[in-house]
Amino acid sequence: MKDLKHLIYFENLLQEAKNELVDQAIKEGNHPLGYNCYYIPETLLNLPGCFSSRLRAPRCTSTDVANYYMTQRNCPYARSILERAVEGGYNYLEALFGAEACSTMERMEEHFDLYKPVKNEKFFTTIIDPPMKGDNTNLDYYKVQLMEKVLKPLNENLGVDISEKALKAAIKDHNEISKIITQIGEFRKLDNPPITGYEFHVIQLVSEVCPHYLIKPYLKETLAEIKTRKPEPEFPFRARLVIAGSEIDDPDFTKLVESCGAMVVADRYCFGSFPGREQIEIREGEKAFDAICRHFLETNQCARFMDGKKIDQRTAEIMKLYKDFKADGVIYEQMKFCEFWSYEKVLAGNILANQYKVPVCTIEKEYMLGSMGQLRTRFQAFVESLEIKAIGG
Repeated sequence: MKDLKHLIYFENLLQEAKNELVDQAIKEGNHPLGYNCYYIPETLLNLPGCFSSRLRAPRCTSTDVANYYMTQRNCPYARSILERAVEGGYNYLEALFGAEACSTMERMEEHFDLYKPVKNEKFFTTIIDPPMKGDNTNLDYYKVQLMEKVLKPLNENLGVDISEKALKAAIKDHNEISKIITQIGEFRKLDNPPITGYEFHVIQLVSEVCPHYLIKPYLKETLAEIKTRKPEPEFPFRARLVIAGSEIDDPDFTKLVESCGAMVVADRYCFGSFPGREQIEIREGEKAFDAICRHFLETNQCARFMDGKKIDQRTAEIMKLYKDFKADGVIYEQMKFCEFWSYEKVLAGNILANQYKVPVCTIEKEYMLGSMGQLRTRFQAFVESLEIKAIGG
């Protein structure tokens, strides 16, 4: 296929957390706000005059300093984020909104607060205690956490408008960018899509790490381009896969999978679009803040949720994506040392394979793609097994 006009530009934006669009938004007087987890609603960090920056550590090659504070035997994503903070990679931030999604994440966020690696006089850190169930009691608790530890600190520390009007404007912004990303992603349902999984991964990531009002025109242009883009004469991949799991913020991971012959047609992982790019609906009689809280609790599929309904929801979402995107199999990924996703990987992998007869490949990976050779071998073998299954072997 002909190269997408803005793909190289998008790839360059992902090389640093503080990219040129982040620079531009700061120069225009906007507040840059960092976050690590879906438990912090992106929408609340995109109130008028603010923009969200989901933290990544691109091209991180060592976590030697972070290892001193956190040891090597815990989540490499959290260690990489702390390492990049010590290196000065997040000095542009005015706040970090954290969630105690796991003990390692909380420990990393506490280091931001205690040791002040971010050298910005405005910078502050706040950490919510997120719910572990999706019922109404937990929703009420979630609302209190987000009000006390997100909205009020924004207003008190940075003077951000948190009125109903401002919250509705943030919802409108969320829905606009989500509609664009969803429309682009829908092309992956086609038998011969005019977009690859790698390209979509890049597009989804720039929508999370760049100011929405600056990246949106490029995304709209890319959507229009894809609508008229001619795909390859024949589908160039040997299989179609759903990838599920924890943090995957490196498009090279998707490129690796696709180099083994399988197109990534759906992304149910942290930093992916499922969940993340659904429309927020304000129901009759509902305030904007309540709608945001309800939406993010209902759609959240973090493995930290241990109640039966949420476990069933995670499996049901994988099956829905598997069917809707006409996938041939599922790769279930777990970040090394991640306790919650290691349990989920085993449980979900067993249910998908034995109850639903879905071909599953389960893997454990580092944040940095240092073991690409081993992963390549696993993926190639999985694709070959799917081909054998397809011909009735």
